[in-house]
Amino acid sequence: MRIVSGTHKGRRISPDKNFKARPTTDFAKESLFNVLNNVIDFEDLKVLDLFGGTGGISYEFASRGAEKVMCVEKNHNHFSFIQKTIKELKFEQIQVIKSDVFRFLRNFPQKFDLIFADPPFAMKSLETIPNLVFEKELLTENGLLIIEHGSSNDFSVHPNFTEKRVYGSVNFSFFKSIKESE
Repeated sequence: MRIVSGTHKGRRISPDKNFKARPTTDFAKESLFNVLNNVIDFEDLKVLDLFGGTGGISYEFASRGAEKVMCVEKNHNHFSFIQKTIKELKFEQIQVIKSDVFRFLRNFPQKFDLIFADPPFAMKSLETIPNLVFEKELLTENGLLIIEHGSSNDFSVHPNFTEKRVYGSVNFSFFKSIKESE
């Protein structure tokens, strides 16, 4: 796993072989960030990274200059790995929180410009993430929610769904917060 671009471009991150997380492939991550380069300004971005795993998405946003990245991870070993890597890379704008993602979403009042979720593909409650994000109004106006998922999930009927991108076995569904008047 490597950081694709920004201040830490090319930096390799190597989790322990016993690591249980499924990191986003470098190919899918690079493709996703190529899309994002055309639609967002990274500098003032406030990002929420759900199901942090290895922290790879958080590092990518921080390397590209995001103002604040909050990473939520429940697994103690993954949480510790992310903490250690943040210190090694000197990413002061990343805050890692050890919590259940669904509990966090229900109780956290702050808004984000972009929320990225990479839950386990087999997770039964994966389909509930968009509704929870939009019901709790966790995105700023015109904010983006991106969910990484397997091919069996279809979010296209969700009112905030905008598009789906497929890179190999990785699927990204995009959602956008919209103003009431739109």
